Amino acid sequence: MQIANRHAVSFHYTLTDDQGTVIDSSEGREPLAYIHGEGHIVVGLEKALEGHSVGDAFKVDVKPEEGYGIRHDEMVQVVPREAFPGVEDLQPGMQFQGRNDQGSINVTVTSVVGNEVTIDANHPLAGQTLHFDVKITGVREATEEELQHGHVHGEGGHHH
Repeated sequence: MQIANRHAVSFHYTLTDDQGTVIDSSEGREPLAYIHGEGHIVVGLEKALEGHSVGDAFKVDVKPEEGYGIRHDEMVQVVPREAFPGVEDLQPGMQFQGRNDQGSINVTVTSVVGNEVTIDANHPLAGQTLHFDVKITGVREATEEELQHGHVHGEGGHHH
């Protein structure tokens, strides 16, 4: 069976950056499972998986536009230290969820200098080409229950 919309798909992957540094991997874990065509993984990877079958192994490079997007400089801001009440040891790399006019937003602290904190609302992988090494481990029709819930259920049925 080939990967197509409304199929439950599972695959192992290793994600690296341009220098070959591993960013994420399913090694030592269960394969990643998703419902194809529902937008649960980055667009470029989903497009590359389309039409493949169990056992297929390949590499794919996903450009920022089809990954986590391009970087937007306007999403980097300097805010006062007081914007983080109750956080004693504020450090670069810390992530917080805040609110803006569009709703909730995730930000990463990139620097702390005196009373000024630089935050970045870009996805941490925005602007980067994603290099995936994948191996398809499962392809089947998604069940009606999985389609209603929007995710793949575990071996033997519902596992929440």
